[in-house]
Amino acid sequence: MEKDLTASQVDRQNILNNELAVLEIQKTSKIDCVFFEDKLYLTKEMVASFFGVDIRTIERYIFSFNDELKKNGYEVWKGKKLKEFLDAYSKHFGTDINVGTKITVLGVFDFKAFLNIGMLLSESENARILRQLMLDIVIDLINQKTGGGTKYINQRDKDFIGAYLQEENYRREFTDALRDYVDMGNTKYAIFTDMIYQSIFKEKSREYREILKLQKKDRVRDTLYSEVLDLVASYECGLATILKEQSESLGRKLTNWEVIDVFHAFEMLPHWKPLIFRARTKMASRDLALRDAFHKQLDEYVQPLEKEEYERFLGAEADQIEKLMQENQDVLKRLKERD
Repeated sequence: MEKDLTASQVDRQNILNNELAVLEIQKTSKIDCVFFEDKLYLTKEMVASFFGVDIRTIERYIFSFNDELKKNGYEVWKGKKLKEFLDAYSKHFGTDINVGTKITVLGVFDFKAFLNIGMLLSESENARILRQLMLDIVIDLINQKTGGGTKYINQRDKDFIGAYLQEENYRREFTDALRDYVDMGNTKYAIFTDMIYQSIFKEKSREYREILKLQKKDRVRDTLYSEVLDLVASYECGLATILKEQSESLGRKLTNWEVIDVFHAFEMLPHWKPLIFRARTKMASRDLALRDAFHKQLDEYVQPLEKEEYERFLGAEADQIEKLMQENQDVLKRLKERD
């Protein structure tokens, strides 16, 4: 999915919140900055010079995107902090006519804020080149961490294996309930599984497969995040119990129409609302940022990933979890298939 960083605040923030990517962009671009208080900084004049635009253009963007730029590290300094920064600036570059000792207020960009304004500047060729570098580095970083494919990036989460094994147990309860208490052919398993998927993330299994480009042999559940698996398991557990109770109360198996009525009443229970909202938000936001997969039906739930989320799926702990899972595939298979 092609990204236009000048137009999408979510795409911009997803890069800026990915500290691993920001560090790699910093190393690769080798842009000369002032080192001050353990961070890299550029002045407005430096930013304007790098992007080849007038300083008034930079000021116009600061005015238009003030909240976003401040959130990502743009600051206005004065007093003691400004004096200390000017000393650091002078040591790094020597005295500059645009940054003299008589300045009382100065706008500065840390490296993230510098990248942020580079994502916004539509009239700068240097900004366009930097944007492409950022996108390439993000893609390369994720591919490097996942061995070239993001299909199973969900499994790099420490909570995945517990949610996965739990869901397998409740899945068996649900399919057993369909077998024992619903008077339909074998199509009932696919039909009512799809109803769960549609209720939780507004997509049928086939639609989800197309978005993630899954092969026929790939199981949808193997690609779901732990929060989504937990909610699927809750649906399966609850529905299995209700189907059993309804069937035993009537003294016969339920018809497909009765099961549909049961399902709709079940999914309308108010306690599902916050859980569904959370699952949709996690799935839509993570898939866009980590898998470059856009769920059109969940567009309203997309949010930028926080830096903790990137660490969760791309950090050192995630590397170790993936290694352990690869080393213990046979054990996991036996646990999944146990009676």
